Amino acid sequence: MTYRDVASKQVLIWACTAVASRMPVAMTPLALVFLVRERPGGYTLGATLAAAYVLGEIIAAPVLGMRLDPARGRRHLVAGLAGGTVGFAGLGVLAGAHPLVLGAFAFLAGGAPAATAGGQRALLTSLVPERAVAQALSAESMLMSGVWAVSPVAVAGLALGVAPRVPLLLAGVLMASSIVGQLALPAGWSNGEQEGEAGRARTRVLIRAWPVYVTGAASITLLGLSELTLPALLEQRGIGVGWSGPMLAGMALGAGLGAFLYGLRSWPGRLRARSVVLMCGMSVFVSLAALIPGAAGIAIALVLAGMLQSGALITRNLSLREALPPSALAAGYSVLYAAAGAGYAATGSLAGGLLQVVTPSTAILAGVQLTLVLTVLGWWGEARRDASRTDASRADTSSAAVGPDVVTAPGAEGAPIAGGCDTERRL
Repeated sequence: MTYRDVASKQVLIWACTAVASRMPVAMTPLALVFLVRERPGGYTLGATLAAAYVLGEIIAAPVLGMRLDPARGRRHLVAGLAGGTVGFAGLGVLAGAHPLVLGAFAFLAGGAPAATAGGQRALLTSLVPERAVAQALSAESMLMSGVWAVSPVAVAGLALGVAPRVPLLLAGVLMASSIVGQLALPAGWSNGEQEGEAGRARTRVLIRAWPVYVTGAASITLLGLSELTLPALLEQRGIGVGWSGPMLAGMALGAGLGAFLYGLRSWPGRLRARSVVLMCGMSVFVSLAALIPGAAGIAIALVLAGMLQSGALITRNLSLREALPPSALAAGYSVLYAAAGAGYAATGSLAGGLLQVVTPSTAILAGVQLTLVLTVLGWWGEARRDASRTDASRADTSSAAVGPDVVTAPGAEGAPIAGGCDTERRL
């Protein structure tokens, strides 16, 4: 298992397509703030537009993800990317329009391509050998860490140096270009053999994977709380708030390094145990960032937290592969994406409320406690689900062992006679 197993022409095309489709997602919240900040009440309007964008993602991701056809998913992804292109182009071209018009375009830009990340992840894992899935997911995480590190700098530079609408116009161009790359990739990621069974019970199948969504949302919640409260924390410590940008970029780079290290080897233990270890480690470093008085210590703690957070997200994606049939994976990834978005949105409300009554460091520590509760809940759910599967498997094995080799004597209900096999030895 090495990264060489991931290197191929198809994966390279996928990587270019993924960057072009997800860079707009990373750019948009900040770009919306810059777009309207010079209007009266601009910052409030910018936050409202960002909320409309995120709401579109949260609502559309599970709905559209459920409709993805594993055998012909490309057409759904292309349609979503086209809708996103229209949304971003509308925001850029009609930058001076009424707030309701901008809100509608923001909702479209967030909602239309919301299932793209899940579909593209399912497609990526179908392009590599099964033994290299962990490396493929690590490579994706590294790629996205780079995207999230570059996007804020690009948005600020273009909005302030050229024009506020330029970042959103660029987002539209990038998303339109991703359509070309998507058309060059395979039409789907599954032969559809299990589609009938998975389609009939897909909702029930997806619900059974709820522990994975809970833990995935927990990691994003803690990350979001760190990002949103960092400027206030720096001000509390007497450090210039301008350092928040470089520190968050360092956190993103740390996430990329952590994803690379995770994919270098196979790690011991069950996935749920690895996830708990990584989440607890991340909680420790975020807590240290809240308690350390110096800028250098805070920066180092955030980088280390980012390293562990990327590993935790990779374990969540791998756990989802264990919990769902192949035909439901894209839908599962989309639900995980929506859960992460909901966690991030809830974090914004939590941070805003806590910062009015407690210090920033206390707010971060409260978020750490919430994360640990969600982590334990997710671990318990996965352990319970695995125990149920084990019991069901043992029951099936027992029935198969007893059935063919046990004969019931006439007149003796349930009394077995010799069938030529030692049942206990089979079990």
